[in-house]
Amino acid sequence: MLFATLAATSADVAATRSRLAKRALIAAAIRQAVPAIPTDQVDTAEVALVVTYLSGSLRQRRTGVGWASLSSLPAPAPQAELTVTDVDTAFEAISGLGGTGSAALRSAAVESLFGRATEPEQRLLRGLVFDEIRQGALDSLVQDGLAEAFGVPAKAVQRAAMLLGSTAAAAQVLAGSGLDGLTAVTLSVGQPVRPMLAASAPDVAGAVAKTGLPAAVDTKLDGIRVQVHRNGDEISVYTRSLDDITGRVPEIVAVVRALPIDRIVLDGEVLSVGPDGRPLTFQVIASRTMTKLDTDAGQARTPLSLFCFDLLAVGDRDLLDEPLAERIAVMDAVLPAQLLVRRRVVETADEAVEVFADAVADGFEGVVVKKLAAPYAAGRRDSGWVKLKPRHTFDLAVIAAEWGYGRREGWLSNLHLAARDSRTGELVMLGKTFKGLTDAVLTWQTEQFLARESRRTKTTVYVDPPLVAEIAIDGIQASTRYPGGIALRFARVIGYRSDKTLDEVDTLDTVIALGAGDDANADADAERDSGTGTGTGTGTGIDADTDTAP
Repeated sequence: MLFATLAATSADVAATRSRLAKRALIAAAIRQAVPAIPTDQVDTAEVALVVTYLSGSLRQRRTGVGWASLSSLPAPAPQAELTVTDVDTAFEAISGLGGTGSAALRSAAVESLFGRATEPEQRLLRGLVFDEIRQGALDSLVQDGLAEAFGVPAKAVQRAAMLLGSTAAAAQVLAGSGLDGLTAVTLSVGQPVRPMLAASAPDVAGAVAKTGLPAAVDTKLDGIRVQVHRNGDEISVYTRSLDDITGRVPEIVAVVRALPIDRIVLDGEVLSVGPDGRPLTFQVIASRTMTKLDTDAGQARTPLSLFCFDLLAVGDRDLLDEPLAERIAVMDAVLPAQLLVRRRVVETADEAVEVFADAVADGFEGVVVKKLAAPYAAGRRDSGWVKLKPRHTFDLAVIAAEWGYGRREGWLSNLHLAARDSRTGELVMLGKTFKGLTDAVLTWQTEQFLARESRRTKTTVYVDPPLVAEIAIDGIQASTRYPGGIALRFARVIGYRSDKTLDEVDTLDTVIALGAGDDANADADAERDSGTGTGTGTGTGIDADTDTAP
């Protein structure tokens, strides 16, 4: 299958808002990988690659390709010739490079690949490398398209993807064995399950409106999300992104090994608690769990604890389809209290407010309100779980914007954000975001940026004087990517502040203080597990307050 087909599909999906239209486009692309021949002759590996690329990711988790490698691309090829398999083969070779001289070899390989790609293909390749596909084809949407392509129930695809750990794996089973193959997939201890994710709410009232009452309210921990599998003497620990970190967390393995249970699958958080009983910041925990070096020293310096909030299997019983209330009852019966997350079942919204306030006061990042009747809806953000956190906002300078593409083509979209250096008064970049922008604001800000343009590159317009915008973030993390030495987590635009001057932009010290405070917590999601936060603002968007812009 030509890679150009996926590039065209990606552009078409980005250009429409209709979920039904997106699904149909994705289904059509997947069908092209499945010719009208007997099922046993389908190239199932190619189908899996098509699904992977449509989901906006590469099969290779690490490629070693950085921004510098793609700062100056070769001229695009005049005619499409790359196949989906060609692209995967190239990235597989690139990801395997290492040692002396590997940087030069990697650059040459990248240049060769991009030189074989047309302009639309180069755009898609770049987006896949940097996880910047903004076409709205979330994994759940690709699952729906996959189901439509093969004419099977979407729930069958969703469940298989959950149990196999990826939509691509489910696609391979479906292409090879049809619906019977999908329905035969079951929970297998040792095969990580895609974790259940939480929806968001702005306040307690919004959370309990989704979950109903009574509800379980769990303290939200700012650690590393883990899934622990034990089958006899075999114990494995996986992150949210299903990376195996068993060898890096020996104390977690030891705790689970001490349980008088031979078969169990736990969902929880790995946390490090300081001498004062308050949790250490995510950055400290991540630095411990994301390195393979000197585990013994790391264990002594930053001991880790396991806090479980769900149970997927125990003994010969699988609990995925059981209501949360039953899973809680089983957890309470089989796990010691010190392994359980702090939880309270509340009858009223006022009780939930009290639990939330106590959690934040104790240094945690908030709470997760959970529907007691909900099954374990793995791999999707489900209203059965609703996260609730304090929101931090800052007034930051918008110093540049990048041209959008897809549906946002013709608008300046991705904003470059900066704070003031309190010592020099200079503006220091610390992140980007394209979230929270309505069409009206995109139109207005494009006019404003062009009127203030000081210089431009192929992709970016720089402005002088900058604009001031109110930006909401969920936290910060250390980063060498931006001059400020930090990156914003899940930045989104609340609104432009025409009433404020550049002198009123928050200082870098003020933003950094967030990371040192008691509430320096953030929902880093996939970034937590890979340790590669980008600061590009990939959180849930909030519509901009258009009253603050003309």
